Amino acid sequence: MLSYFWILLLFGLNSSPTTAAPIVLPCWDCTPRKVPVCPPPDPKVNYRPIIGILSHPGDGASGRLNNATNASYIAASYVKFVESGGARVIPLIYNEPPEILHKKLKMVNGVVLPGGSTKRGVHFEVVESIFKSVVLKNDGGDHFPLLAICLGFELLAMIVAKDRSILEEFNAKDDPSPLHFMRNSNIQGTVFERFPPLLLKKLAVDCLVMEHHRHGISPERFRKNKNLKSFFKILTTSTCKDNKKNAFEWGSPKIPHSEDAVQVTQNVANFLVREARKSANRPSVGDVLDNLIYKYKPTYCGKAGRGFDQVYIFS
Repeated sequence: MLSYFWILLLFGLNSSPTTAAPIVLPCWDCTPRKVPVCPPPDPKVNYRPIIGILSHPGDGASGRLNNATNASYIAASYVKFVESGGARVIPLIYNEPPEILHKKLKMVNGVVLPGGSTKRGVHFEVVESIFKSVVLKNDGGDHFPLLAICLGFELLAMIVAKDRSILEEFNAKDDPSPLHFMRNSNIQGTVFERFPPLLLKKLAVDCLVMEHHRHGISPERFRKNKNLKSFFKILTTSTCKDNKKNAFEWGSPKIPHSEDAVQVTQNVANFLVREARKSANRPSVGDVLDNLIYKYKPTYCGKAGRGFDQVYIFS
C-alpha cells in the first residue's frame, strides 16, 4: 500500500506544470555513429596516486583511547577525504625512525599535513623536514602537492616566515562561516579553479566552511613578513579557514553538512588528487602494498573523542 501511494505521489509531482527548460539526455540512436574507441591511458598521468598523511601526537581523545607516550593518530576523516578524490593513503608516522619516514616519502605523490595542536618538538621538526623535501621535489621538476589544513598550515606559516611567533590569536571555535575572496584574484591553477561558479558565489555568502581555530595570521601581519609574502598568495580570508573534510565528521552539530558544504569538501579532494596524478613518482607495487593504511584498523571514538568519529592509532 505504501509503495503504491509513493508511485502515485511521484507521478503527481512530475506531471505538474513547470516553466524550467527540460534537461534531455543524449540520444545514442538518434543519429548513426561509429562504435566509440576509448583512448589509451596517458603515460604522463599517474592513475594510481598515493597520498601520505602525517600523524599527530596522542590518540585524538586526550588519552582516553590510548595513553601511551609514543602514541600518535590520524583522523579517519582525512583518509576518507583522500579516498573520495581517488587516491590511497600511506600513513607517515611522525615518530618512526627518520629513515623509514623518508623511505615512505619516496612512495607517495603528495602529502597532507592535518590539524591538531602540537607546535613544538619532534612533530614540528618532522613537518619542517617534510616541507623542505616537498620544496626540493618541486624545484627538481617532480610535481608534488602539499595540502596543509588547520595546524598544518599554521606550522607552514611559522616555517616559511622563519618566525615561530608569527601567529595571532583568533576566536574561531565551532564557527561555520563564509569566505572572503580577494578582489580580482586569478584562481587559475588554484584549488578553486574547477569549483562551479555557483558554488564559489555561495562560498562567499553562505556558512559552508567550518572554523575551529585559536590561531591564524591577519593579512596585515602576512604582508609585513617578506618570506610569507613572496612564497604564498592570499586567495581568501576569514576568521580562519579550516575543515576541508567536514563531509566525514559529525562530532559537532555546527559542522556544515549541506549539499553545498559537501561539494566544497569533494572539490578540494579532487584538486589534491588531480595534482598528485601529475607526480612522476612511480613506487613499486610491493612497497605500496606493504605500507598502505589498510594494515591498520580505525578506532571508533564518537563518545570518547574530541570531535573525531574514528581515528587510526599508532604506538
